[in-house]
Amino acid sequence: MVSSTPAEVFRRMIDLMLAKDMNAVADLWAPGGIAEFPFAAGSSPRVLRGREEVRAYLAHYPELMDMKEVAALTVRPTDHTDTVVVEWTATGRTVATSQPYRLDYIVVLTVRDGLIALFRDYWSPLSAAAAAGSLAGLIDSLERKDA
Repeated sequence: MVSSTPAEVFRRMIDLMLAKDMNAVADLWAPGGIAEFPFAAGSSPRVLRGREEVRAYLAHYPELMDMKEVAALTVRPTDHTDTVVVEWTATGRTVATSQPYRLDYIVVLTVRDGLIALFRDYWSPLSAAAAAGSLAGLIDSLERKDA
């Protein structure tokens, strides 16, 4: 593995995302690594279990969001050497609409043996849906339909 510290693994993940190499991004996960999205809404998954679920989730990401750069990146160490908190901002364009986007994230990342064991991603589903041009669909999926 080229990188081993959590900060190095995260930066490698960003480089691979910018290169649109989603298979290599998924390869950063441990075989049993977890991706959690506590704020997920609508049809978005809240938990992905294992590298292959992460791979399937990321497979079409470049066809939806064209991430162009990381506008801000701050890595904060924790009391645990295998865990960092990362604040970062991605900018790019939405493929479907060609509209620019700017999305902010907070990630809690735990790395063991150079691979992602836990990736807890705090992002705004409303901001992401607006950027993707699917805000109306997200709102519809959240409304309760009374029979």
